[in-house]
Amino acid sequence: MTKKLCVVGLGYIGLPTAVMFANHGVPVHGVDVNERAVNMIRNKQLHIEENGLQERLDKAVDSGMLDVSTEPVEADVFIVAVPSPIREDRTADLEYVRKATASIVPYLKKGNLVILESTVPPKTVEHVMLPELEKSGLKIGEELFVAHSPERVIPGRIFEELEQNGRIIGGINEKSAELTKDLYEAFVKGPIELTDATTAELVKVMENTYRDVNIAFANEMAKIGEHLDVNIWDAIRFANFHPRVNIHQPGPGVGGHCIAVDPWFLVELAPEQSNIIHLSRKTNDGMPQFVADRVLQFIGDTDRKIAVLGLSFKADVDDMRQSPSIDVIHSLEAKGFTVASYDPHVNEGSHRTQVNTIEEAADGASMILVLTNHREFMKLAPADVKGRMAEPIVYDTKNCLDLPAWKAAGFKTHLLGDHKENTNE
Repeated sequence: MTKKLCVVGLGYIGLPTAVMFANHGVPVHGVDVNERAVNMIRNKQLHIEENGLQERLDKAVDSGMLDVSTEPVEADVFIVAVPSPIREDRTADLEYVRKATASIVPYLKKGNLVILESTVPPKTVEHVMLPELEKSGLKIGEELFVAHSPERVIPGRIFEELEQNGRIIGGINEKSAELTKDLYEAFVKGPIELTDATTAELVKVMENTYRDVNIAFANEMAKIGEHLDVNIWDAIRFANFHPRVNIHQPGPGVGGHCIAVDPWFLVELAPEQSNIIHLSRKTNDGMPQFVADRVLQFIGDTDRKIAVLGLSFKADVDDMRQSPSIDVIHSLEAKGFTVASYDPHVNEGSHRTQVNTIEEAADGASMILVLTNHREFMKLAPADVKGRMAEPIVYDTKNCLDLPAWKAAGFKTHLLGDHKENTNE
């Protein structure tokens, strides 16, 4: 087992990864440029929300297996787990990866292993990391080993999937891949597949692009369902009875640090070969405007207040990165609506429209607009909000409410993917 691990980046992936290794007997030094996050972790406080993280962090810190700071230290293995966002022009911003790689160069020594976990465009290891690592003076592939092992987990189930999911490891040479496999076998129970770094980079981007294309298909079918007066949620459920069909679910858009971002890597690298991918991105990016247009159609006047439920990009997490809810709010406000948003998982003050309770959001509102299927919203009763609202209208873009109950309570109900008013008729 490795003697010392240094994890650079203590966000949604880096912190759970660091904690996981620490809880499996690997001494870990965690690094983040965010001093506030470092201080919180040192004091066993969470700056991100993830099931099971608190107790695992407590164990890691209390055992002395995890310490954190804003600077790297010498170690045997370095894991880089920093953001790889896109710019406004939809091109990859790899400065976080480059700077994180550069930050460990002064601490590298012969025999070290450097692993990139961030999801990145193919050739990032070759074109971004290796030029920085060469500045160490170590011979790449002989004295310094490098690999890409992209995370394949979903927020809310990170620890379960870190352990159970298979892992792809791409080394710059065979020894780099084998050393990386030896490391992750500390806790990974799923199959570990070895390949080269560029293939591993492409595999992760492919996985997320497949899901984006599938969601775009579901969103397009939702529009077709509305055109044909068919409840698309029922149609998709029936279609998925087929053993070789797995249509995803429609919604108000696609968010998160992966699915809404990674396909653009391929569009940038191969624009003439990625027509379906590009169209899917445009389809999903267009859903917030589609939802806002439907709100106007259902209400008929923009001089109204909309109660938006859900700011995070997926259920039961606090992650707002690339969240379509933010784009829906922007589109509603551009039309002249007033918006009050509520999300029980997102820290207060994270968005300027945010209020502290569902009741406050509903006060004087003409519509309840559900954009995230949090468990708390599924349990919401019409009686909790109806008396506070100016008009009893609800629009569910996630198919998570009991719409017959809302209709029975006197609400006009609308469902994304079913054009009929009072959709439960």
